[in-house]
Amino acid sequence: MTVLIDAVLSIFTNKTPGMPMKGIGEKIREVRKQGGLSQEALAELAQVNLRTIQRIENNENEPRGKTLSLICEALNVNAEDILHPEKQTNKNDLIIFQLSVLVFLVIPLGNIIIPMLLWVSKRDSIKGLNAMGKNVLNFQILWSILSFLAMVMLVFKLEYFKIMVFVIGTLYVLNIILPIGFAIKINKGKTEGFYPNWLRFIK
Repeated sequence: MTVLIDAVLSIFTNKTPGMPMKGIGEKIREVRKQGGLSQEALAELAQVNLRTIQRIENNENEPRGKTLSLICEALNVNAEDILHPEKQTNKNDLIIFQLSVLVFLVIPLGNIIIPMLLWVSKRDSIKGLNAMGKNVLNFQILWSILSFLAMVMLVFKLEYFKIMVFVIGTLYVLNIILPIGFAIKINKGKTEGFYPNWLRFIK
């Protein structure tokens, strides 16, 4: 656990390497050329006016909403890659973020506090962390509420003692196994499809 806490702290102290900021138009032009597409071909694929593509690539206009979505779909890229090209892909930080919830084993509510601090401080610099952070925090808030209610029942409803011990044990085991499983998943290159979010406390 000490090793995990040290790793979490390292995310705060290590700065993400910077890279030159690029305009959205310049990034779209770069991706288009990498795909071997002409402006005319992109306009046709995206079903967007050619003049619109030209204005965007010259940074005269910024694509938004449906236009951006159509262009990204035609280029087969995520909108985040276009809007935030400065973000870095850091698999190790995403793994540490998932595992940071295990701090709840030594710090009460550490499964919310530590991921929240990491998410707020790094969501604009690490690709994929913004969505992942919301997913993790929503589940951990729900998990904490259910755990608290089970503990209250354990203390005040002794007739349900055995059931509540089982429920609490199951919740704790689940909150240990899932983060480890998701960390392994990230290590294999998967960055989506983690906790179910039945309730969205953070949108």
